[in-house]
Amino acid sequence: MFLESFKITSLAVLQSFVLGAVGYLLMKKQILGHEGLSTLSRLVVEVTLPVLIFCQLIKDFRFDLYPNWWIFPLLSIAITIAGLIFGAVFVSFIKGRQHKWQFLSLVGFQNSGYLPLALIVAILPKEGTEVILTYLFLFLLGFNLLVWSVGVYMLSFHAVKKFELGTLFSPPVIAVLLSLILVFFGLNKFVPATLLKPLRMIGDCTLPLAMFVVGGNLAAVRLEHVDKRAVSYIILVKLIMLPILGLWLIFKFQVSYLIGLLILIQLAVPPATSLSVITRHYKKEDLLISQGVFFGHMASIITLPLFLSIYFSLCVIK
Repeated sequence: MFLESFKITSLAVLQSFVLGAVGYLLMKKQILGHEGLSTLSRLVVEVTLPVLIFCQLIKDFRFDLYPNWWIFPLLSIAITIAGLIFGAVFVSFIKGRQHKWQFLSLVGFQNSGYLPLALIVAILPKEGTEVILTYLFLFLLGFNLLVWSVGVYMLSFHAVKKFELGTLFSPPVIAVLLSLILVFFGLNKFVPATLLKPLRMIGDCTLPLAMFVVGGNLAAVRLEHVDKRAVSYIILVKLIMLPILGLWLIFKFQVSYLIGLLILIQLAVPPATSLSVITRHYKKEDLLISQGVFFGHMASIITLPLFLSIYFSLCVIK
């Protein structure tokens, strides 16, 4: 059972990374370029992903079907806090104040959107995919609020003097909130199919484009003078200890199958590529972020299938 699960999950992870490899090669061959990568990233974040979220939620979400919908934004906060707590245990082994903050950011914030989206689509049948995607988009509501507030504060090393409320309301967050409002008032029923169909086609572009962005970001990272100790601790905490914690909690509290899968994926995926974007935007020296993101994604090719296989081998669908 474990070997069969490992084969299935390995192939699913490989499919995701093949898409990422295309973006990596486009960047390395300078077909895409830094400006093109930034444009592609904006296209995903500001257009295709919000459209996908909007179409998914107004079609499949109902408050009576998901009475505990508010749990998922809170769950994202809990997972981030868990990462920061685990990171704090090891931060004393990291030298340098700025190194420490970047280390904590890498273990606290995961690739919560693009990679889980690709994994879910590759692993699950369509009926399971629709439900867990709803969970994922609700989860991202909390995560995006955190990474663009707490994450920015940590990586800018307290250079942000004034809190900017607008940074919290990214297009994906607005898409979730707008969808929930429309569903709450029943207005989603009046969105015409002639509009939804082309919107769905736009949203369906998200997965490949998002993985191109991930691969392009990995190709753009600088890996001079790799801090082997810090990278080793990032892999240990982020890709091994946190998934082990997730498995223990899931089975101890008998979490339902799809919610447990979402929790495990979020705890097992590598550091968020958006951390590199934040570092560049605030013109901070990239001491550890690129190394953690790159080697974290490389190591997850092995660790992700391992923990997903353990989950599928032991979990009882309910």
